[in-house]
Amino acid sequence: MKRGVLLFAHGARDPLWAAPFEAVAERLRAARPEAAVHLAYLEFMTPDIAAAAAALAADGCAQVEVVPLFLGTGGHVRRDLPALLDTLRQHHAGVAFTLHPPVGEIASVIDAMAAAAARSLDPR
Repeated sequence: MKRGVLLFAHGARDPLWAAPFEAVAERLRAARPEAAVHLAYLEFMTPDIAAAAAALAADGCAQVEVVPLFLGTGGHVRRDLPALLDTLRQHHAGVAFTLHPPVGEIASVIDAMAAAAARSLDPR
C-alpha cells in the first residue's frame, strides 16, 4: 500500500511566505523517498487541498497522512480542515485520510522553537 503525506498550510499573498513550507516538503521527500509528499494551502496559494489530494490519489496512495503546518489548533484546524477532509473522503473513497495534530503542538517542535528563541539571548 502506497502512503502519502499531505502537508497543509494556511497560504499568503506573498509568495516568499511559502519558502519554509516548501523546505519542509523537500526535506520530507528526501528523508522518506518511499512516500508521496504534497504541500497544499488553505487560501491564496496553489495547490489547494483538493488538487493535492487528487494528485496523491492519482499517485496510487491508499493512505494519506494529513499534517497541518500550523502552530496550534485554531479555527482552520478545528473546523475548516475536518470539513475539507470530509469532502476529500467523498471524492476519494478508496483513500484513507488521517488527520494529525498541528506541528506546533508537537513537543519536539515546541522545544525547537524555544531553543531558537533562547539563541536570541546569546552574545553576537
